[in-house]
Amino acid sequence: MLPTIVHRARFRVLAASALALLAVTGCAPEDATPAAPATSGSASAASCSKDTLSLITPGTFTVGTDKPAYEPWFSDDDPTNGKGYESAVTYAVAEQLGFAKSDVKWITVPFTNAYAPGAKKFDIDVNQVSITEPRRKAVDFSSGYYDVAQAVVTTKGSPIAGATTLAALKSAKLGAQVGTTSYTAITEQIQPSEKPAPYDTNNLAVQALKNGQIDGIVVDLPTAFYMAAAQLDDGQIVGQLPPGSGQADSFGFVLAKGSGLTSCVSAAVDALKADGTLKKIEGEYLSNAGGAPLLQ
Repeated sequence: MLPTIVHRARFRVLAASALALLAVTGCAPEDATPAAPATSGSASAASCSKDTLSLITPGTFTVGTDKPAYEPWFSDDDPTNGKGYESAVTYAVAEQLGFAKSDVKWITVPFTNAYAPGAKKFDIDVNQVSITEPRRKAVDFSSGYYDVAQAVVTTKGSPIAGATTLAALKSAKLGAQVGTTSYTAITEQIQPSEKPAPYDTNNLAVQALKNGQIDGIVVDLPTAFYMAAAQLDDGQIVGQLPPGSGQADSFGFVLAKGSGLTSCVSAAVDALKADGTLKKIEGEYLSNAGGAPLLQ
């Protein structure tokens, strides 16, 4: 079950004050400029009521995400069940905006399509999309709902098993999902001598590691824990990458550029952060950083 969240009356009180704090808590490694969420007007209680929201389909909250929908962000590849961190947070945001669970409609949107320029078929997209300034040129982002580190995953006995420094990864053949800040972290932070391998999905990267085609995978830390424990035989986390710019990589909901929903979704995220709901959901679904030392 979803954690208990503040009722709509409390949200109306929090929304106005939350808008004054719509600065994102961090930015992705590919951008050194603090990323404040784009907004379209102010989110008053009236403008954020369900019956006045500008939606793709009136009365329906349309949410996009990729398929497969990975653990621990979703559960059983089923975004509709409310389990997994991003599914739970999405339903919490929807409730803040006045939607029942039955009002939320999920559609499949490939990862890179979510932040590509052009019209959108979703009201929001949720898929571990890092808030970056280049992406902000094409889409809006809500306030960040999760700050995350990048980590390197490998298997026991690989050339990088036991590495403790970034320098020890220089000669490694690494891979990551194409278009992600994980891939950017390889090229900008590790800077290996061999070009990293891009994969359309994390599942393909896992298969490549199993086949010995790469030495390791760079992914966000919660996904790294899942890969090491559930997807790989003798999987292990080499360590966390230090922040590339001294700032956190923050995931945000993606919205169409100039969307009238941006400020309302940001206010909902901020209210859930302020009352501790995001932290409760994180505690239920995301592993802590234990066992993932920082690579120097």
